[in-house]
Amino acid sequence: MDNLQRVIIVGGSCTGKTTLAKLIAEKLGASRIELDSMYWGPDWQENSPEQFRNCVKQAVAQPRWVCDGNYTFVRDITWPRATMLIWLDYPLPMVFLRAIRRTFSRVFRQTALYSGNKETFMLSFCSRKSILLWVLQSHHKRHKQMDQLLKQQENSHLHVIQCKKPADLDLFLSKIKSEH
Repeated sequence: MDNLQRVIIVGGSCTGKTTLAKLIAEKLGASRIELDSMYWGPDWQENSPEQFRNCVKQAVAQPRWVCDGNYTFVRDITWPRATMLIWLDYPLPMVFLRAIRRTFSRVFRQTALYSGNKETFMLSFCSRKSILLWVLQSHHKRHKQMDQLLKQQENSHLHVIQCKKPADLDLFLSKIKSEH
């Protein structure tokens, strides 16, 4: 548990990265870094790469943090500073079901996300930019990529927790509760 100084939480869309980051940051009294909120501007416009990278650099300069997100083009900033990586590596059927539930809930409740953005029915269910389509297209690719990244020497400093089912995460969280 000494590795909980700077934690990165990765996994596919709709695996629970943000929820987990909130929980762990609160338990540890650490800052929470939500990459999605740094990346997305109003009207689902992407912030410039320079602006995004600068925000991330500032955030990870802190001594203790919990960061959630999979943004490849800031990995060179976040991963070298991290001490632990939690990989939510759940099966596609579970993740897709979560994605459907979460998306329906956000659409019908008109939940405001980063920069006031809201998911719409058309965007979520009838668009090539659909989060549901993204989950299906990226799940296996992300798994393969993560597996390869974690075998690389430059990432050997990371203490990795791979959760293949929610019970794995529950076990890990119970260890945090008992030590903090």
